[in-house]
Amino acid sequence: MGIRRSSSSVPENRADVVVVGGGTAGIVAAKTAAGFGVRVVLIERERTGGDCLWTGCVPSKALLAAASVAATVRSASRFGIDTEPPQVDFPRVMEHVHGAIAEIAPIDSPEALTEAGVHVISGDAVFTGPNTVSVGTRVVSFGQAIVTTGAHPTVPAIDGIEHVDYLTSDTLWDLTVLPERLLIVGAGSVGCEMAQAFSRLGSEVTLIGRSATILPREDASASSILTQALTDEGVRVLTSTSVVRIADDSAVTDTGTEIAFDRVLVATGRTPRTASLGLESAGVALSDNGFVRVDEHLRTTNPRIWAAGDLTGHPQFTHTAGVHGSLAASNAALGLSRTVSTTGTPRVTFTDPEIASAGIDVRSARRLGLRLQTLDHHHVDRAVTEGRTAGSTTLVLDAKRRIVGACVVGPRAGETIGELIIAIEQGLRTRDLAGATHPYPTYNDGPWNAAIADVKAQLGSPVLSRSLRTLAKSRSLWIRRARDTRR
Repeated sequence: MGIRRSSSSVPENRADVVVVGGGTAGIVAAKTAAGFGVRVVLIERERTGGDCLWTGCVPSKALLAAASVAATVRSASRFGIDTEPPQVDFPRVMEHVHGAIAEIAPIDSPEALTEAGVHVISGDAVFTGPNTVSVGTRVVSFGQAIVTTGAHPTVPAIDGIEHVDYLTSDTLWDLTVLPERLLIVGAGSVGCEMAQAFSRLGSEVTLIGRSATILPREDASASSILTQALTDEGVRVLTSTSVVRIADDSAVTDTGTEIAFDRVLVATGRTPRTASLGLESAGVALSDNGFVRVDEHLRTTNPRIWAAGDLTGHPQFTHTAGVHGSLAASNAALGLSRTVSTTGTPRVTFTDPEIASAGIDVRSARRLGLRLQTLDHHHVDRAVTEGRTAGSTTLVLDAKRRIVGACVVGPRAGETIGELIIAIEQGLRTRDLAGATHPYPTYNDGPWNAAIADVKAQLGSPVLSRSLRTLAKSRSLWIRRARDTRR
């Protein structure tokens, strides 16, 4: 779907701020800048909304929701409820997916941008100088520019892959027939989410990852819990494995294993969309792997040009793109010097169980010698009532018992991590979290009880125990003396 030009009164060839790219970072940046009353032009080559709306967050979570229903029906007997096996109508599942996209799309539409005071231009943007950008034959000069063109799926160099009609996160949503045998190359978040979704919908799924564990960015204990969950649901998980040769219906790994498939999904990361933008003409430097070089304020090597989103080398998440889009726009339009937070970007893998992390991750914490306080979810009563105890909460604590990181594995971990993000950002200690009353029973009992356990551990230390005993004895003695005095 293309975009329409707006009828805004912004001068044809001049803008205070030009935003190149209409994904999450670009939309937030453009609306933020327009909110300051400056003249804003947004240039988008295809359709506003970006990967999150059309090929990422929205469709993948809609598919996961449908797959979750199928899994719930299959497992109903564990609650004493007998049902017939679910019948998956894949075209209707995809109707649900595209329906979710259609319902959210108006929020990111050119019309919504126009209403917010942004002038939208359709076409390919090419920088022609340090303060000019062309769209076809039209040249727009700018005071400031923000590049937000995002990234696209990376396709690895596998012998024969150029002859295979492979899927990526961009093309997956064109499927109309459920693959009988699906091979997924790449065991990061996208690979794991789609492996579980398609397995639950009825595909025979093989998931291949090069690292020793799936989700290699997460701690091995979290990856192990998810590996077991995927295996229990019928996913064939192969780690420390690479595909070296591929044909139309089979792949060969570096161990010599041959895997037959009907469709193959490549989920091996994302490459920044920086080629053909003419950034060299604008004096914008790139890293060796194509990311735009930015400083802590998101300014590029051209002081007039800023960048935000997946093309900067910062964590490639929609929430990061949105926050950074706002920051870049504020700095560009108002001349501020806001800096990117280095506290730690939250991330969630929306599998079942979910895996959510924020701040200093568990693997880094082990290397840094930080304290880890872990609570197994067999001790979370809500998890017990739902029969979902395969999970854990881990708090990363510094020497002052401040919460500097966290990892939650379990249902709704993406929601549970929210209060821990606040704790990390505000420098809260475990005693602060433990002292806040939480509703019972919820999955937030995980962080709460982990904090309580750490406070109890502190109270049990020899020095503090002696101090508390001394204080208690002094209190008792004072009470007895006061009572004797009254007599």
